[in-house]
Amino acid sequence: MLSRTAENLYWLARYVERAEYLARTIDATLRVTALPAAYIGKTNEWDSALLTAGVSASFYEAYQEADEQNVVEYLAFSPSNPSSIKNCIEAARLNSRSVRTALTSEMWDTINSAWIELQEVWGKGTSTREELAKFLRFVQETSLRFDGSAYRTMLRNDAYWFSRLGLHLERADNTARILDVKYHVLLPEEEHVGGPLDYYQWTSILRSVSALTAYHWVYRETLKPWLIADLLILNDTLPRSLASCYSNLVRNLDQIGVAYGRQGASQRHARGVRNRLEHSHMDDIFQHGVHEFIQEFISDNARLGEIITKQYLI
Repeated sequence: MLSRTAENLYWLARYVERAEYLARTIDATLRVTALPAAYIGKTNEWDSALLTAGVSASFYEAYQEADEQNVVEYLAFSPSNPSSIKNCIEAARLNSRSVRTALTSEMWDTINSAWIELQEVWGKGTSTREELAKFLRFVQETSLRFDGSAYRTMLRNDAYWFSRLGLHLERADNTARILDVKYHVLLPEEEHVGGPLDYYQWTSILRSVSALTAYHWVYRETLKPWLIADLLILNDTLPRSLASCYSNLVRNLDQIGVAYGRQGASQRHARGVRNRLEHSHMDDIFQHGVHEFIQEFISDNARLGEIITKQYLI
């Protein structure tokens, strides 16, 4: 496969996953901000949404205040934000056009119809919370349709494996960032872990990674921070956990290595991260610091993206 084709497939999957993640982040933030002030305290949930999206610095270059209107506009529709939902869908469509012959008709139809609806229905943004809720559902359903059509219709060859690399690398980064923001930024210093503010923020985080129901299935307990961290970091039965993402990354990189007849730096690096996750325990992670662990993971994940690009995409 040409490196340019592999790159387009890789970034196509990343952009679709990123758009869904941003939609889930906005939706979770809306749920928390709808609660009475007595529950959410003095925290600015919209500021935390910017931090989880990794665009806080660029946001404050264009806006002075992180309120609902400004943050939703920036994360969802702003042409000046390269990672806005609108720009992600447009970039996904551009990449899919470049590799049209490598996609199944179902995958192309999903992306193309989403792009058309984005122009015709959502071109001017949303004016009410009801419209915003419909838009966020549209984005999440587009991602689910695309992911489902890829899983159900693509041949298990290098085209499929490169698209899965993009998806799982993006997903791992998103889960790590939202978990890190909770531990490092979200909880005010005067709040005690387990208080009402803590409970609703953890609920919103689990919703943003579609894991609230999964948590109760796995642990059958009330929300506890160490169990939530265990679920999102080490439990490989949860599709959005760091452990699950790296199990999939290693598997797909190994498939590419077998198909191309050689292993390389990306396979070794991914195995190293996976092995560290497999041999980690939550007691040790909490003892040495969740923030430090997650920051190291985010750096390693970004490094893997750079190695994959150097090894296969240029």
